[in-house]
Amino acid sequence: MMLLLPIFESLSGVNSRFVSVCPSGRSVVQFECLEATDLILIHSNKLNYTQTADGGSSAPEIRSTWLQLKTQYLVIELNGKLTAGQKYQLHAAFTGELADDLAGFYRSEYEEDGVRKIVATSQMHPTHARKTFPCFDEPAMKAVFHMTLIHPPGTVALSNGEIFVTEHLKFEPTKKMSTYLLAIIVSDFTHLNATQGLTQIRIWARRKAIEAGQGNYALNVTGPILDFFQSYYNISYPLTKSDQIALPDFYFGAMENWGLVTYRETNLLYDPDTSSNRNKETTVTIIAHELAHMWFGNLVTLRWWNEVWLNEGFASYVSYLGADYAEPDWNLKDLIVLDDVHKVFAVDALTSSHPLTSKEDSIVLPEQIMEQFDTISYSKGAAVLRMLSDFLSEPVFKQGLSSYLRDFSYSNTVGSDLWIHLEKAVKDNNVSLPRRVDAIMNPWVLQMGFPVVTVDTSTGKVSQKHFLLDPESNVTVSPYRYEWTVPVHWMKDADVHEHICFIKFFTTLSQAVNLDMRSGSSWVLANINVTGYYRVNYDLGNWERLFAQLSSDHQVIPLINRAQLVDDAFNLARAQLVSTTLALRTTLYLSQETEYMPWQSALNNLQYYDLMLDRTEVYQPMQDYIRKQVTPLFLHFKNLTSNWSHVPEDHTDQYNQVNAVLTACRTGLTECQNLSRTWFRQWMETPSHNPIHPNLRSAVYCSAVAAGGPAEWDFGWSQFKNASVASEASKLLTALACSADTELLRRYLSYTLNSSMIRKQDATSVITAVAANRAGQNLSWDFLRVQWEFLFTDYGVGSFSFASLISGVTARFSTPAELQQLLDFVEEHEATGFGSATLAVDQALERTEANIKWVQQNKLEVLDWFSSQISELQQD
Repeated sequence: MMLLLPIFESLSGVNSRFVSVCPSGRSVVQFECLEATDLILIHSNKLNYTQTADGGSSAPEIRSTWLQLKTQYLVIELNGKLTAGQKYQLHAAFTGELADDLAGFYRSEYEEDGVRKIVATSQMHPTHARKTFPCFDEPAMKAVFHMTLIHPPGTVALSNGEIFVTEHLKFEPTKKMSTYLLAIIVSDFTHLNATQGLTQIRIWARRKAIEAGQGNYALNVTGPILDFFQSYYNISYPLTKSDQIALPDFYFGAMENWGLVTYRETNLLYDPDTSSNRNKETTVTIIAHELAHMWFGNLVTLRWWNEVWLNEGFASYVSYLGADYAEPDWNLKDLIVLDDVHKVFAVDALTSSHPLTSKEDSIVLPEQIMEQFDTISYSKGAAVLRMLSDFLSEPVFKQGLSSYLRDFSYSNTVGSDLWIHLEKAVKDNNVSLPRRVDAIMNPWVLQMGFPVVTVDTSTGKVSQKHFLLDPESNVTVSPYRYEWTVPVHWMKDADVHEHICFIKFFTTLSQAVNLDMRSGSSWVLANINVTGYYRVNYDLGNWERLFAQLSSDHQVIPLINRAQLVDDAFNLARAQLVSTTLALRTTLYLSQETEYMPWQSALNNLQYYDLMLDRTEVYQPMQDYIRKQVTPLFLHFKNLTSNWSHVPEDHTDQYNQVNAVLTACRTGLTECQNLSRTWFRQWMETPSHNPIHPNLRSAVYCSAVAAGGPAEWDFGWSQFKNASVASEASKLLTALACSADTELLRRYLSYTLNSSMIRKQDATSVITAVAANRAGQNLSWDFLRVQWEFLFTDYGVGSFSFASLISGVTARFSTPAELQQLLDFVEEHEATGFGSATLAVDQALERTEANIKWVQQNKLEVLDWFSSQISELQQD
């Protein structure tokens, strides 16, 4: 229960002079006492402070203070009780540390024209405002913030509001907001600016980056995206400015600080000469994600961190819509299926998954809060909201959202509030649903997992059950019995040539009958365009008819569903619901396929086979088969681009060209490997002129480094250190992990311990990239175990990327010996725990056990299938 309600907080004299690494200041918190108490609980972490209370003559004095380390509460005991309904002020003087830990108010460094420069910047989210100043650091304890900042001459200071007074830089009071959305930045940066309606838009970055035009694309798309969301939400942008800034050191991809959004350089800056089409999409979608938060998350905020999906799932979903508005020719809305739906299926099919909404009292400590920012909250949240928008219809969905945002502006909500407003929109528009919105959505939100819907086309029976990758695993009891109200869109091939028949019905029981689904000689396809958050299985006869259609004319089946058939089949096989051979047969038609989504779906799933079997005798036949299938695609793009002289016009064709080159080179297609070596050698001979198109650089760099030796690696390292464009540096950073030379990989891993060699924000990415390399798997695991204490201290408690480090390094684990090593590792560090990676460790154990079973059950069958396919090729 909230006993104290903050009204405003004034931060004055916050001194960020770079000659001192200990910023200091004074704060005044005004709050109202809601219920009589003799304790004030305010958050503080790594601060030195003094405090006094003020409430007029009636204010009790401070008796004692102490800090609770786990919860980071500064407990202030008074010598009398505060009076309910009375307003008080708490005064504090504080000194912090401008550390390089990427949390709170921290230090970022870079070099420009041979001069070392420092940025004092901030990351308050989710629980780091307390590391900057004493505050009520909870999302529901919103307040108005008054900020005054002292900074060195010649630097620029930015915060959430506009500059109000220039002497000692006083900023205008903020809107009523949560502490995690505060931002303070002092730098030598410059900016680009534009005006969209009444909103001032500015893109900030290093001077060299702005001068090189790397901020132009972000500036050009920000205005249209803001316009889109103002229309989508039917609410004007709440602020007068929209600052966005690219930082050299930043843990997250971006952060939606209200009015001052912070980004990694790779996510905001785009250089048309060196950045790829993928980089461009990343920029527009992440900008859309962050700007979506200006309303959903900032204007209206979750009450507590147990419902992170309300912020992040929604922003993830509508980011595709905002980006699609800015780049209407790219069909970005379709890519959510690959990038979010399929990705989260893999996690949500584990018993160590969790519901979108957790119990409020189970998320208390900072590391527990950090753990909520995972694939479930982002990607499952996006997938479920997309499904909801689809079966309500977008106009009804938008009407409910707008009502919700208006009612809760500048306040906090829980998930049930959203259902109430959507239910009202449903009634206002006479939408027919089998149940109330909350009754439909609660099983999707309050229990983990998702169903597999099985269609028997011989009887018309449709059934559902909880989909688990390990069907023998035990799950926690759910009050919803792992059943869902499932919207099913489906079609028959008999309708294709006249019209596509999308029939929607809801199955609310574990079994239902739809006689129209009795297909006879026709095939049935369910979950059209994968708008539903579930997998689909069929009777064997229907699978055979779908295979025949893929073989004879695959374009009859909708594009997204071709990707779905591959992904569903491979995962149904892992769950022992269909045979492994059936799953592999979905790849047979790929020699005729040129579209990106089916190919990417297949490569994602074959990557699992690669991870499980690349240290066995299956590896070479598998490589031979994939090379056989990808060769027509490689030749298709060779012809389409006039022998690689340009790139395709279509957005996803550009992506699939990369797939063709990367896969052909990786599987040993001589023409591809020669091409990569030639391009890379030409670059080494003339470093100032890179002949490789930016789209293809990731693929070519990796191929050349893998095939090369120390000379190629050292050249790549030199180019990385000298790169002036962050996206180019990122490509090289990943490619250097592709080396087959274990000594080079050991050296590379050692660089992650030195932030002057590898920035802290990139260290975990390097380690996981080395682990993804067959030659680096054991090296990275040994490195992780030896350096665990250092890594945990530097990256564990507050790092968004730390969970991905655990999952990345253990992704290939598939033997009893590796499971035992992982168990020993967990036992050794059980006392100190794993911080924000606790859930990732549980998932790694579950995945490893499932992987061991899968290899034991499927290795010989997979070997026989790949061998038979290669044998047929040799006979031809």
